[in-house]
Amino acid sequence: MQRVKGKLIALGGGDDDGLIKLIRSEICDIHSHIEVIATATPKPDDALDSGKAYKEAFEELGCSNVRFMRIDEDHEADTPENLERISSANVIFFTGGDQLRLSKFLGNSRLLEIMSRRYREEDIIISGTSAGAAVMSDRMIYDGYGHYSLIKGEMKTTEGFGFINNIYIDTHFAERGRFGRLAHAVAHDPTHIGIGLSEETGIIIKEGNLVEVFGTGVVTIIDASKIKFSRVRKAEENEPIAVENLVMHLLVEGYRYCLKEHLFQPMEYQPVLNGNKI
Repeated sequence: MQRVKGKLIALGGGDDDGLIKLIRSEICDIHSHIEVIATATPKPDDALDSGKAYKEAFEELGCSNVRFMRIDEDHEADTPENLERISSANVIFFTGGDQLRLSKFLGNSRLLEIMSRRYREEDIIISGTSAGAAVMSDRMIYDGYGHYSLIKGEMKTTEGFGFINNIYIDTHFAERGRFGRLAHAVAHDPTHIGIGLSEETGIIIKEGNLVEVFGTGVVTIIDASKIKFSRVRKAEENEPIAVENLVMHLLVEGYRYCLKEHLFQPMEYQPVLNGNKI
């Protein structure tokens, strides 16, 4: 299978200065074409302000080719101009807000098809914070609060952008008590791995497999592949769920997780499998 050439960079929310600096360090060339998309922000004026603020943040770091793309109730995704701009972008950045707006206005669009193809085939960065991070996978969580999320029917998921499959990315993870809903999600879909991002903490996913941590906090991995017993699907609505043998890992900067191998390791460790480093 051909390796994915693009990178996903996702932040759990909060202060994103570190994220912007990381993207700047990854692209190297100050003339790289950056597109900021603030569709997740519900109010048009707020979205405009958010887009302009991120544009200025990149420009303050020397980036000279930053543009803000409006996609919302009054601006459709698949305009010829948008398709051309996304086809030439080196970085695509999704701001925070409501991830359901992202799926509503970009889901099943030609624009999203171009992003997905370029992520697989080209050296492109797709990045996002909060809602812009949660939407990256094929499935995303959009509802579930505290201990109630461990009750059947209280945790809700829907389709995401599908840049990467078989993971859930949840944001503001520690700060908003979202362990329950991520555990519920992966127990319901045990082929998926849950990734919980604390604020000011994020991940870089390389080759569609290697999850590396950046930032000051903790990334939580919840792996359901070794479940021995689960009552998630058989439970009635409004009943609590029961699961045996969910596996959890806590990652900080300097460590990574290999999704396909279900492997936790320090960054300096480079095992060789079949003559190739993981």
